[in-house]
Amino acid sequence: MSVDTETQRFTARAREIAARETKRLLDRTLASAKLYERAVRVLPKGVASNFQANDPYPIYLDHGGGSHVWDVDGTEYRDYHGGFGVNVVGHAHPKIVEAIERAARSGVHFAVTTEDTVALAEELCRRFRLDRVRIVNSGTEATMDAIRVARAATGREVILKIEGSYHGHHDAVLFSVLPEADLLGLRGTTSGEAADSAGDVYRTIPTSKGVPKVMADYTLIVPFNDAAALDHILSERGGQIAALIMEPIMMNLGIVLPQPGYLEAVRDLCSKHGVALIFDEVKSGATVAAGGAIERFGVQPDLACFAKAIGGGTTIGAFGGRADVMDWVTKGAAQQGTFNGNPLSAKAGLVALTEVLTPDAYEHLAKLGTLLAEGCTRAIQEYGIPAHAVDLGAKGCVSYRREPLRNYRDFLECNPDLFAASWPWLLNRGIFMTPGDEEQWSISVQHSEEDIGIYVEAFADFCAELAS
Repeated sequence: MSVDTETQRFTARAREIAARETKRLLDRTLASAKLYERAVRVLPKGVASNFQANDPYPIYLDHGGGSHVWDVDGTEYRDYHGGFGVNVVGHAHPKIVEAIERAARSGVHFAVTTEDTVALAEELCRRFRLDRVRIVNSGTEATMDAIRVARAATGREVILKIEGSYHGHHDAVLFSVLPEADLLGLRGTTSGEAADSAGDVYRTIPTSKGVPKVMADYTLIVPFNDAAALDHILSERGGQIAALIMEPIMMNLGIVLPQPGYLEAVRDLCSKHGVALIFDEVKSGATVAAGGAIERFGVQPDLACFAKAIGGGTTIGAFGGRADVMDWVTKGAAQQGTFNGNPLSAKAGLVALTEVLTPDAYEHLAKLGTLLAEGCTRAIQEYGIPAHAVDLGAKGCVSYRREPLRNYRDFLECNPDLFAASWPWLLNRGIFMTPGDEEQWSISVQHSEEDIGIYVEAFADFCAELAS
């Protein structure tokens, strides 16, 4: 069977499954449909963030406990969404609940630094090998501030970002990024005005309405896993480049691992040309290892950004790095925030990082992650599904392309119809997953081998149905 014929067969079958499973999903989520009718009157798309939207409406959750969540219809699920990777501690972990209760009793906000804030900063510096850190309230704030500090430290204005990577929703990084690219018809855009003589680094139009076109002059796009492209642009224009911001592991496309030697080459090139290297570890920090990708790959950036898992489920972000770079926040590089380091998030984050996400916890996450990815791989191979599974501890995914992804352009070769069928299939069998094919699963310390078995069984049944 030719590749085209195989693709057509799987796509047609996936569309049949998606139609059937979506009808079943809508038939059993009437309370979500009713809440959507109420929500859409006051919230665009009926949600608080575009990432939470779904067609025709999202599944609204009511509560969670351990590794489980319950929707407003009362249906129970094993949770592999994990709040987009926030809930590595799971739901209502007793130590986190106690930490939040203690903070609530003693004051959740002062806009004054507390001892817990200092202790959390010390732990972040220890884990991620940072000299200095500032605590903020989200990943977007962390990357926004890191870029400003890098510009101040280098005295330059232009930044490089990786093709297809998401770094939050501030103007400087809303180029070549999902999900708004889908809505604007720009998902397949992988070219623009050449920024170097080789033509492999380029400017492009924003993937969001409301971003001034002039911002394109200050943000250049470079492919992931392509040290030669980075070498070209830095050799020709390195004196203009303030920073390269990148996910050391791309996680807005499923999961894209760095090729051997790539991060080391990036580190060397940035050092050679005086360019600040910023790692966006909002998703990988405290999930793929205790010390994130910095620990896993042994490459140290000048600045690194964190959020999600470092807060024990509460609202938080952070960025930090070398002392000589971070000290620019004391020399006129604006970095503020009324809620920065607030006692509630600081207490929960400190307990999460020091009492819950312990070495034993990471051994547990690694064991479960391997069981899940290997189980999915067996099903993929048994039924000949054009897909592959990736295992990174608490994070992992199935991407619907036979070969592992190397960059954004490989991601564009994935079959979105297969994901669109898998999502309602899993939901209808008690597996709560993220609604986009660019996301991953997240495992918590409260997941069990039984939870993994339930997921693997549901996924294997999906593969069998897809291949039938």
